[in-house]
Amino acid sequence: MESLKSRIEAVLFTTARVLQIKDIAEILEENDENAVEEAMLDLIMDYSSRDSALEIDDENGYILQVKTEHMDIVEKLCPVELSKPVLKTLTVIALKEPIRQAELKVYRSNAYEHIQELVEKGLVAKTRDKNGRSFNVSTTPKFAEYFKLKGDLRSLMKQDLEDLLKNSTTDD
Repeated sequence: MESLKSRIEAVLFTTARVLQIKDIAEILEENDENAVEEAMLDLIMDYSSRDSALEIDDENGYILQVKTEHMDIVEKLCPVELSKPVLKTLTVIALKEPIRQAELKVYRSNAYEHIQELVEKGLVAKTRDKNGRSFNVSTTPKFAEYFKLKGDLRSLMKQDLEDLLKNSTTDD
């Protein structure tokens, strides 16, 4: 029979989100959360003691991830994936950039969550506006690279983005 530690590793490997001990115990149908936590700590120690590209981050729960120093490799192999609602928010940003976060909220109800995801993926940047109380949001060079855009982005995208925007004022 496989060990609890290896079963936890399988859960972390196949789940691309942060999990709590209770979530892992539930997935594994393991009643003893203390045993799950102990096995998790052993697994964390295993990963930290070997020269591996992977680590278990335990900041807000547990997730198996590639170490920061290897992210350049991952980015070459795995394109950024965006959900339809986040893509729609990015469309509004690209069309109206720079745009204040508060104005973006008028077009996209989940704008703040979407902006955070887009910033993390390097597709948009936030800068403080003149009064220092709000943020302006605009696309980054990685955005242009990701969508293979060259030249004046606004003129290239304006018509297609306006067409998409007409059909995307609600969150999906």
